[in-house]
Amino acid sequence: MDPYVDLQQTDNSTPAESTVPPPRMTRQQTLTLISMASVNFSSMICYSILGPFFPNEAVKKGASQTVIGLIFGCYAVCNLIGSLILGKYIVQIGAKFMLIMGLFVSSACTIMFGLLNRVPAGPAFITLCFVVRSVDAIGFAAAMTSSFAMTAKIFPNNVATVLGSLEIFTGLGLILGPPVGGWFYQSFGYEVPFMLLGCLLLIMVPFNIYVLPNIESDPSKDSFFRLLTKVKIVLMCYVIFTLSSGLGFLDATLSLFAMETFGLSSGYVGLTMLGLSLPYCLASPLLGYITDKYPSTRPWFMVTGGAATATGFCLLGPAPFLYIPSQLWLLIVMLGVIGFSLGMSAIPTFPEIIKCAYEQGYEEGLSTLGMVSGLFGAFWSLGMFYGPIVGGIITQHLNFEWAAAVQGGLAFLGAFLLALHYLCQRPQQSIRGDSQQTDESTPLLTE
Repeated sequence: MDPYVDLQQTDNSTPAESTVPPPRMTRQQTLTLISMASVNFSSMICYSILGPFFPNEAVKKGASQTVIGLIFGCYAVCNLIGSLILGKYIVQIGAKFMLIMGLFVSSACTIMFGLLNRVPAGPAFITLCFVVRSVDAIGFAAAMTSSFAMTAKIFPNNVATVLGSLEIFTGLGLILGPPVGGWFYQSFGYEVPFMLLGCLLLIMVPFNIYVLPNIESDPSKDSFFRLLTKVKIVLMCYVIFTLSSGLGFLDATLSLFAMETFGLSSGYVGLTMLGLSLPYCLASPLLGYITDKYPSTRPWFMVTGGAATATGFCLLGPAPFLYIPSQLWLLIVMLGVIGFSLGMSAIPTFPEIIKCAYEQGYEEGLSTLGMVSGLFGAFWSLGMFYGPIVGGIITQHLNFEWAAAVQGGLAFLGAFLLALHYLCQRPQQSIRGDSQQTDESTPLLTE
């Protein structure tokens, strides 16, 4: 029997005798790839529709810029907590069950969020925004944590390539979400975008029940905390934090800045966000392939991406100390730079953290992959909490230009620390390599 055809996988199952990979993807891998692509696309399009018009709608309902930032930020806090807990107990819950239930909860919350315009303005509206977004965040954490872990389990030798390919659909969701949401909002009002996209997400539930394989595994006794004892993993987690904080900042502040500065409508604000998501979408597969084929390039991709991200944010406003006037073409170009650099930094981090976990002695299996996915999701969520809240506060008390410059500083610090770490590690690796060569040559000399 061909072991690749069987949809029931266990960590203890015997691999194929030949180490040569099959010439083409197996049925299981093809179905899983289609499933993950549908999850990424539908989840991201539902997540990204808020950006162009929700801040404006929330202001009408009595929410300040800081409160809007908190509404975006509470999603990240619940996502953080959910990612850590669900990543730890993914084996006990079941990866497939976790993903399906996450999709169902997210679809229900998306539909409910579309009904909030019927709630009276003031505390009632704001409170329900917090409640619905918090529950939605837990569902999203379940879907994404299990999705990352299952992808890494089924494609162990091509994690970055597959994740990069899936980011096409993540990018498509981010691309279509703002303009589609903005157009539906302008044409049909507040409720229609949420109803349509919530139903799209709900359709993914029966599809994934049929398509996804069951992956069984034994629980691991390892913990998140031991992962964070390695400096390299901590620095990569900080890079993840800077990436997501930048995106969260843009979600909460860019639409109002573009409307006030350039007089754009909600639909055109959605189109300007194409400058961010389109380069990310197009570049991710190539970046994933390169980092899988040449793993030694991953650290420098992260460093270069962080430096480019810092440059993009400093010129986005642009920063006041540069004395450059705000221009729409410059905003769009810098969004493109940020989108491409996000791919350079984000794609290599997940496989690199998995590699570090295995080097620390973690067992190769779903349990470890779940913890790495949870750790990735937790720091991504921490950034999504920090970005909207701190960015919203700085924007309210200073301006968007200074807030964007602060985000650029965070990205530059991450790139600098990571580059410093790798430069310091090189001499030690050279010494260890020379020592190993000497030890291996000594017996031959004595003989």
